[in-house]
Amino acid sequence: MVKDLFERIQNNKGPLGKWASQAEGYFVFPKLEGDLGPRMKFQGKEVLNWSLNDYLGLANHPEVRKADADAALEFGAAAPMGARMMSGHTKYHEQLENELAAFVMKESAYLLNFGYQGMVSIIDALVTRNDVIVYDVDGHACIIDGVRLHSGKRFTYKHNDIESMEKNLQRATKIASETGGGILFITEGVFGMRGQQGKLKEIVEMKKKYNFRLLVDDAHGFGTLGKTGAGAGEEQGVQDEIDVYFSTFAKSMANIGAFVAADKEIIDYLKYNLRSQMFAKALPMIQTIGSLKRLELLRNHPELKDKLWENVNALQNGLKSKGFNIGDTNTCVTPVYLEGSVPEAMVMVNDLRENYGIFLSIVIYPVIPKGIILLRVIPTASHSLADIDLTLTSFEAIREKLVNGTYKEIASKTKVDLDAAEL
Repeated sequence: MVKDLFERIQNNKGPLGKWASQAEGYFVFPKLEGDLGPRMKFQGKEVLNWSLNDYLGLANHPEVRKADADAALEFGAAAPMGARMMSGHTKYHEQLENELAAFVMKESAYLLNFGYQGMVSIIDALVTRNDVIVYDVDGHACIIDGVRLHSGKRFTYKHNDIESMEKNLQRATKIASETGGGILFITEGVFGMRGQQGKLKEIVEMKKKYNFRLLVDDAHGFGTLGKTGAGAGEEQGVQDEIDVYFSTFAKSMANIGAFVAADKEIIDYLKYNLRSQMFAKALPMIQTIGSLKRLELLRNHPELKDKLWENVNALQNGLKSKGFNIGDTNTCVTPVYLEGSVPEAMVMVNDLRENYGIFLSIVIYPVIPKGIILLRVIPTASHSLADIDLTLTSFEAIREKLVNGTYKEIASKTKVDLDAAEL
């Protein structure tokens, strides 16, 4: 007997979907209102916002707003119509690609409509069934989904673990030598949850021993790391050894879109084989021209990155001095690890938003292990030292309530599906 396709969906909402009735509209899918920045409105109240990846504060920059508005006025939202290969190619797309390639010190670049779909398609295009993929177990979902498309062998290594990397490279080398294929090694320049840089320098060193090509997702490193802001590769002095460099516009560029950069031969191949772009409408002119302005500001105003790091250092040093565990982050991403259950986490975040006026992202099981609460704080160039002081004081207060059982007691009296919390 054939089951109804929707039976599984009706009986199992998924690890996050099971929380929908209790969390939607507040903990997930919240509605922030007002101009993008440190101060926004949430459910009618002003909150101090630590949940935007607008690292350089460009989202509401007056020159950026003007460039976006001027592009919209001149071209509208529809232009260009069609995929790049057919009717959607413009000189502005070419200009942005050339400037991006030069900025990240690569020979060529190609624009992508979205980072997520772009990475999935890049992985799919770069490998055949004879090739082997080696990737970090903590890779972003777009990497995981790209690897899922691969019909050949793939191996994960323990997060940022050199010994595990080498062990899996040995396995990959054995298989690739039998299939006649190659090896694609994938890591992130910055891991967006924990804030650690990928060990690019050590990975590149292993190229002397193993024959592989390196693909780096540097979504959080682009614009924030390196002398010029070219990312984690520049920061670690190995940008030249990254074979395929990828980043999204959704972080430092405060826009929609992404790009991939490499030697011209590789980019030319991707242009003609990247299915997510070949069969999709071109990046609109508003985003393309707007990104040209953003890149100009990123290149010519290093004080934006300087201000960002002033805030990052003040926040992270303040947290450490007050005894908070922020792991071993060495980037702007600032995780704060606390111990507690899912119901306690929900009560704590409600307290933060309603009584302390602080909005941030919370990460819980199944994304991280049971019993751990991760408060993910994203400092930007737009935040002030006063914002940081307020946040440090508030964090001390909520930690005390977590430790003394206040949140646990409230959670026990609140309608929370404790059975779901244990799944």
